[in-house]
Amino acid sequence: MASIKNLDLGAQFQNLSGRHPGLWPLLPRVLCGAGVLLAVLGLGWFFYWDGQLEELAQGKQEEQRLRDAYKSKIQQAVNLEALRKQKEQVGEYVATLEKQLPSKAEMDALLSDINQAGLGRGLQFELFKPGQVIVKDYYAELPIDIKIAGNYHDVGAFTSDIANLPRIVTLNNLNLVAGKDGSLTMDAVAKTFRYLDKEELAAQRKAEADAKKGAKK
Repeated sequence: MASIKNLDLGAQFQNLSGRHPGLWPLLPRVLCGAGVLLAVLGLGWFFYWDGQLEELAQGKQEEQRLRDAYKSKIQQAVNLEALRKQKEQVGEYVATLEKQLPSKAEMDALLSDINQAGLGRGLQFELFKPGQVIVKDYYAELPIDIKIAGNYHDVGAFTSDIANLPRIVTLNNLNLVAGKDGSLTMDAVAKTFRYLDKEELAAQRKAEADAKKGAKK
């Protein structure tokens, strides 16, 4: 019986050439229809659905990004009052620091304060030489080469007085030499800082803009 069925199935695929597909036996028509369906599905996947799935994946990623951004905004909105207070505190802190930086007009008074700090301790200045101003991004730095002589305690008190000045002054490159008579000589570079005035900031920004234009060329 199996061989007869196989012969019947095989006979359905004979003499199909030249015949209209609608006149084919059932099995060839079914297989042909299945093949056409698979071909349509394959072409549809390649030319249409594949791109649609990629867009869907990108849309999901964008949705997740927007969800994360939304959560971040919600957290910021919840903490808005605390953030405002932090901003005010930071502004007050920056203002306090700016007050410790003298303006260009106040630099002479600050140099006098440094000099008086040494003289007030009975120290002898062998060198007090302001150097070239170094302009940074938001401030200017003025190095001062100093050399003072006196006893150990007075030199120590002088460094303490410098640290306690209302303006920021730092002592760098300290070199101490003890004399035979018990005196002490200190070489150092005192650095003080001042904020840039409006004209200096404008000139600096212009120089930066010109440098960027030159780099693009």
